[in-house]
Amino acid sequence: MRSIWRTLDRGTHSGIAAVCFAVALIGVSYGATAVTSGFPLWLPIVLGVLILAGGSEFLFIGIIAAGGSPIAAALAGLLVNARHVPYGLSIPDVVGTGWRRPIGVHVMNDESVALALAQPDVARRQAAYWISGLGVLLAWPGGAAIGALIGTVVPDTSVLGLDAVFPAVLLALVVPALRARATTLRAALFGAVAAVASAPFLPAGMPVLVALTGVVFAARERGEDAAPMRGDADATPKRGGDGAAERCGDAAAERCDG
Repeated sequence: MRSIWRTLDRGTHSGIAAVCFAVALIGVSYGATAVTSGFPLWLPIVLGVLILAGGSEFLFIGIIAAGGSPIAAALAGLLVNARHVPYGLSIPDVVGTGWRRPIGVHVMNDESVALALAQPDVARRQAAYWISGLGVLLAWPGGAAIGALIGTVVPDTSVLGLDAVFPAVLLALVVPALRARATTLRAALFGAVAAVASAPFLPAGMPVLVALTGVVFAARERGEDAAPMRGDADATPKRGGDGAAERCGDAAAERCDG
């Protein structure tokens, strides 16, 4: 673990610490919300350890608190967590193999993926992913436990503005990646606009899935950019096959004329 920690620079260490702190603060809000909604103290802690996905957990608690069925709440949570599919496709080299893979998949979340993608090479991506993922695994249920304990004292933690910390930290993490490619920036803007436009009409967590349309936009744009390149490649004269036969035919004709 020490060698993995030394792989990263001080700035990345500070970023991971900030992420874990922000996650813990949101966990406090989550735990307090669950307890004040009538759920037992242990529920947000257990969900935090076993699910480790804040958006789906908030949605689960909210649907049941509003009178929905546990099955509907679970299905909604699974739908929100569908964003982990493109996450896994974007970082297949850092999740691990063998017995480490189930743990690596479990600690996959918005923060660990964002930190991993911000690193320049595989070794740093692996270090950032695992340190932040395990850090969130401790910070999220830990914050939920604290929130559950103080939920009766501060029943509405949203008045403290804790919810703004988490998106602010994520924005700081993704900004460097947006500078790398114009396609990435356009895809992010497309997904952000789609998410904001759908937010008034969809339940919490669902606009995140709508934002994934930015990935489709980026894939289509790259496909259009690659099409002219394929056309140029098809227009390149071939050196073998018929071209060689034509040259041989020309040479034979010259010998016959001679």
